[in-house]
Amino acid sequence: MSRFHFHCAGRTSTGAVRRHNEDAFLARPEVGLWVVADGMGGHRHGDEASRMIVDALADIQPPESGIAFISEVRGRLEAVHAALRAEAARRGGVIIGSTAVVLMILANRFVCLWAGDSRLYLLRDRQLWQITRDHSYVQELIDSGVLSPEDAQGHPQANVITRAVGASDTLEFDMERSVVLDGDVFLLCTDGLTRVVSDGEIANMLDAMPPEQAANGLIDLALGRGAPDNVTVIALACRDDEERTIPPGRLTMVQP
Repeated sequence: MSRFHFHCAGRTSTGAVRRHNEDAFLARPEVGLWVVADGMGGHRHGDEASRMIVDALADIQPPESGIAFISEVRGRLEAVHAALRAEAARRGGVIIGSTAVVLMILANRFVCLWAGDSRLYLLRDRQLWQITRDHSYVQELIDSGVLSPEDAQGHPQANVITRAVGASDTLEFDMERSVVLDGDVFLLCTDGLTRVVSDGEIANMLDAMPPEQAANGLIDLALGRGAPDNVTVIALACRDDEERTIPPGRLTMVQP
């Protein structure tokens, strides 16, 4: 069981342009599990794919260990992937897929699994860290030095992702894990937020507001800027009964 008390809030919006919402989210603080999924925009049945991810993880029981927790989540997502691939083949080869970012917290550690460009952020000691790294065409351009991070946001192929549940023959996840400290605040979100709201604005809201107000404020900010895509966020604050000293501006990631 986790040693932390969690205060979390999730909100999703269709946005200002789209006609239906292909995002889905799950918050299960009693288990230590949070999920955000974004059905692949421009493809049929994206909402079906994101909902399958959330439904598959909705009844996970409290884990016995961190290894068991990761194995159970990964196994269920792999089953969704196989089901989506089979359904796509049945429908003539259409792509049915979704991003997924999963946060698991057990005892005093967190694990993040993800595929796609939905993100996990951590605010610690008023400094924001992006835990995930986008699986996207634009991120590959940045990594190769072809594109600067400043030019990435307005790139015409900013919505092209290179990994997703259901999108290719093989499902690949990246994973990060580290400790959780008293006062940590996490944010899971789809790219509908990060395309129109900056990291600095995210940090300011998470720092200044409790999770419910921060979630509402981030969605409202995206909507106020035209929200061309669906927008989903989960804000999560972690509280420990034991007083702890947080090293200023430091985050040491423990490699899987």
